[in-house]
Amino acid sequence: MNAIEIKNLTKSFGPKQALAGLNMTVPEGAIYGFIGENGSGKSTTEKIICGLINPSGGSVKLYGRDHTDIDVRACMGVLIEAPGCFPNYTVWNNMLLQAANLGIKDAEREAVKALKTVRMEGAASNKYKNCSLGMKQRVGIAMALIGNPKLLVLDEPINGLDADGMRIMREVLVDITKNYGTTVVVSSHVLSELEKVATHYGIIRGGKMICEMTAKELDDSCRTYIALKSNDMAITKSYLNKKYARVESDEAGYLRVYDNIECEDVVTYLYENGIIINEIKTDKIGLEEFYIDLMKEGTR
Repeated sequence: MNAIEIKNLTKSFGPKQALAGLNMTVPEGAIYGFIGENGSGKSTTEKIICGLINPSGGSVKLYGRDHTDIDVRACMGVLIEAPGCFPNYTVWNNMLLQAANLGIKDAEREAVKALKTVRMEGAASNKYKNCSLGMKQRVGIAMALIGNPKLLVLDEPINGLDADGMRIMREVLVDITKNYGTTVVVSSHVLSELEKVATHYGIIRGGKMICEMTAKELDDSCRTYIALKSNDMAITKSYLNKKYARVESDEAGYLRVYDNIECEDVVTYLYENGIIINEIKTDKIGLEEFYIDLMKEGTR
């Protein structure tokens, strides 16, 4: 069964159309990376899924039932924008208030489990206002986990975190699917981090879904390339441009050749022209470059 099935979803705010016939499928048990530029409709879609705003048209089903169904709504956890915490209360008290709000019977046990999952059990006595950004994000996720939700929707939980915060967040997302069996929809602009945990992807643009794929399908779709360094990169690039259709410099200082060729062919060609290669390897583009290429195709 799919956790989410959206068909022909539309949403307008006055004259502005935020969603224009969006289709979206999230399999049960997935970590679904929801990707798109600012204003593409990600947050609007998430808010409709969570019942925070109403659609203008189309259908949204959660586990085969309408998203407005009371029982299915009770199976959701949400963190959109910022956690709804009392700043002067401790993390622990905020957790207990959330449990009380949801009518959880064994509140303390649920709070302990959720805080442990997000690596915050040692900071339960901290006042929320004294927590770092990464800690606040994890508190918000812990609150969303109260009640063992089947579906968790997270809006930009990685953005703004330092390297260690991102690492912890990755571990948390994986643990949620393992320990809770929860399906996670997570949006983020930090695609390099999202790529490390997502099992499925949905790429939205202009209020429409332009691509959905599994992590394996992404890997199969990503172009391979040869990356190399030489003593004279300018001359090397000049010669490569004469023979190969696409040659680019990357941020790490390599020249990339995207044609379907072997390393030996490139080395031989450059050697015959008096150029010695210092380093050469075969690699593959990642999610971020795949996304950028896809966006470029849409503007042609």
